[in-house]
Amino acid sequence: MILFSLTNIKESMAHLLLSDTFDSFSFIEGEIVTFNTFRIDGLIQRDFFDTDAVLPEYSPWKNLREYCFSVIKGKRTPLRFRFVFSLSHGNIDRLIEQKALSVRPDEVQGLYLNIHYDGKQLTCVTGASFKTFNMDKTLEHAWDEVVEKFLKQKGIEFEKK
Repeated sequence: MILFSLTNIKESMAHLLLSDTFDSFSFIEGEIVTFNTFRIDGLIQRDFFDTDAVLPEYSPWKNLREYCFSVIKGKRTPLRFRFVFSLSHGNIDRLIEQKALSVRPDEVQGLYLNIHYDGKQLTCVTGASFKTFNMDKTLEHAWDEVVEKFLKQKGIEFEKK
């Protein structure tokens, strides 16, 4: 787990809300506090759809980004918000394979990005969750490296804490 302080808040917010930078991540949950508190659960409600198509467990960020932006935009900045993103299971499988890690993909609950704004500071914290207890930290370290590389490639300024 690493905490990244996103130093250019305006630019980071543009990446988060106005571009496709985070669109491929699954949206697990979020909360936006403005004049009210808006809580969003990213779990897809399968009964809503008239299809037998295979649906992911969680909505991709690209399906919720504009809605979240509509809640946040305005003359005043939000009091706070937090978003929890996860790497898709297919990408978790690829990461494990590329890094030749000993952990099995079916043991992994998720690899997460927790983005939090407290009214002054914007942070991003990595996280990994396993379905069972696991002493092996190689996947967590690999995820930390991937996130740092991702932020650099996207031009998101940060300080590692």
